Amino acid sequence: MSGLERTILHCDLDAFFASVEQLDDPSLRGRPVLVGGVGARGVVAAASYEAREFGCRSAMPSSTALRLCPHAVMVPGRGARYSELSRRFMAILEEASPLVQPLSLDEAFLDVTGSLRLLGDGMAIAHDIRRKTLEQLGLVVSVGVAPNKFVAKIASDLEKPDALVCFESDGLARRLADLPIERMWGIGRKSAESFRTNGLRTFADLQKIDPDHLVSLFGESSRRFHELSHGIDDRPVVSERTSKSIGQERTFSEDISDREVLGDILLGEVEQVSERLRRTGAKATRVTLKIRFGDFQTITRSRTIEQPTETTRTLWELARSIFEGWCLEGFQPVRLLGFSVGGLDRSGQVGLFEQGGSDRDRVIDETTDAIIERFGTSAISRARAVRRGSDPAAREK
Repeated sequence: MSGLERTILHCDLDAFFASVEQLDDPSLRGRPVLVGGVGARGVVAAASYEAREFGCRSAMPSSTALRLCPHAVMVPGRGARYSELSRRFMAILEEASPLVQPLSLDEAFLDVTGSLRLLGDGMAIAHDIRRKTLEQLGLVVSVGVAPNKFVAKIASDLEKPDALVCFESDGLARRLADLPIERMWGIGRKSAESFRTNGLRTFADLQKIDPDHLVSLFGESSRRFHELSHGIDDRPVVSERTSKSIGQERTFSEDISDREVLGDILLGEVEQVSERLRRTGAKATRVTLKIRFGDFQTITRSRTIEQPTETTRTLWELARSIFEGWCLEGFQPVRLLGFSVGGLDRSGQVGLFEQGGSDRDRVIDETTDAIIERFGTSAISRARAVRRGSDPAAREK
């Protein structure tokens, strides 16, 4: 990396959804909590650390999680509450730097290089963020401090929960060398088996292998792993207020082959992205679906929007159409699923008849969080059913 050495923080609220439920209901503290839906198609959105000890994890069918941990408490998600705390969390981060790049409701990168003279070194800033998050929100945040985004993410994950880990630039490759291959961003458990079969068990093994040989084994996208294993990552932290795109993606520990589960996950991503889009005052002119398989092959499908929009319904209809089209092409189990919007218009000059989405959609977007907070999970179910284009009551008859 050339130029001024950067100080990057990766901040991640620990078991966010489950921690919020334990925060708001003291009777749940210290107990295994699963946030998600029940029934044959129910999926775990989040598992508390107590539940994770029994093997429960996000994106797992709820029935499987309850078999692993029969005494777990299953609670429905509360989208409005999570969004409220997420906004307050991001506001805390923005006090430390204007360069905040959210990855999801509970996770973000910060570039605090320009704040060091005023606020102290990276560890001092991290301590301050952790203190404010606990005092103001009642939540615990793990923070990694490093010269780049990849290593900061590695650092925050190393000692979770309640982690604060710093990686200095000196001796970076040496410090990463002993990490298991599963710590590499983008390599899950199943993929790790293929790497181990080829003698690649640690970052040190990736550091030693010829990049061209790595590509011959796992494809062109694996070349990046060689650089990352040395701690090389020049990607900038890009604030959503200036970014050309806003996205959300999830990598699963195992391939997911249930299309309905993937559809639910995609809808959640669309909801989060559209909310962040509205928060920045922008409208999108392009949507993109990203899908990665267990062999690291990645495909993207994009569609241009005729009328710039920020409404959840319009973005969901486009995302669903792209997803269903891909399924018809030839469905495969999915390791990563992502949704993003681009071609952002922040001019505020889009005319009334040039906007995508109806006034009704905008009213729904503005009031849905409040309705969910007041009326509970039935509102979540009905709102999601409307966006899918079906009614759960009709489906259950």
